[in-house]
Amino acid sequence: MRFLCSSALIKKSKTVLVGVPYDGTSTFRPGSRFAPLSIRESSYGLESYSPYQDKDLREIKFFDIGDIPLSHSDLQLNLKIIESFILKLILKGKKTVCLGGEHLISYPIVKAYKKKYKDLAIIHLDAHSDLANSFRGEKFSHATVMRRIAELVGFENLYQLGIRSMVRENRLLPKRKENMCMFNLSKAEEYLNESKDKPIYVSIDLDILDTAYFPGTGTPEPGGITFKELLTFILSLRDFHVVGVDVVELSPHYDQSGISSITAASIVKELLLSISD
Repeated sequence: MRFLCSSALIKKSKTVLVGVPYDGTSTFRPGSRFAPLSIRESSYGLESYSPYQDKDLREIKFFDIGDIPLSHSDLQLNLKIIESFILKLILKGKKTVCLGGEHLISYPIVKAYKKKYKDLAIIHLDAHSDLANSFRGEKFSHATVMRRIAELVGFENLYQLGIRSMVRENRLLPKRKENMCMFNLSKAEEYLNESKDKPIYVSIDLDILDTAYFPGTGTPEPGGITFKELLTFILSLRDFHVVGVDVVELSPHYDQSGISSITAASIVKELLLSISD
């Protein structure tokens, strides 16, 4: 199954949708490996037209390539597979919209992008800072992913929005006070403007949304933003050089209503329309 209105030909598509069904380091409520399929299925309940953007999915060229085939248990192998898969796409001039999976998938994706874009900036939306140096003895984890990414791109190029769960020490890391917006997206425009001359990679952990709107996630955190607030941010991306996006941490079976999956599919739709030419 492909996402709603996916093109039949990858060669004519500038944007590629990629499923990354991995949740091997999830420590509280696993299940995000089922998200790519759930998002695709839920997309067929949406209209292709966006009144927010006055654009239609049928008017843009994007290709849903399906899921990356991954190992069930070999973490390091999976990191290499994801990096290699994404690198091949971006070296062919494609933008990628990746569907997690847990947040660790962002690390090998960013690693691939960094090989093409040396001055890459990262905009990270999340309830959690993900800045631990290790978590339960593991250096590569959903809880350490932004620490690893900051080591790739530099802490000064990592901008974090919506954070409301962290340890105090993380705010003492280089540039954290300047580049971390607590609780909401009030500094989104400022962060984007600071990066306006750089290629930007956007990583959206869906637990940035309040649990009232989005219960279907592995580590829910009350006090989040609304869908409309996230949509406002997505619409603002149209004016910047966004080279890639990931949407992670939907765990569909924790929301039997299916609303979380529908919300995730709608977010992916708006992202495709916002960053595609």
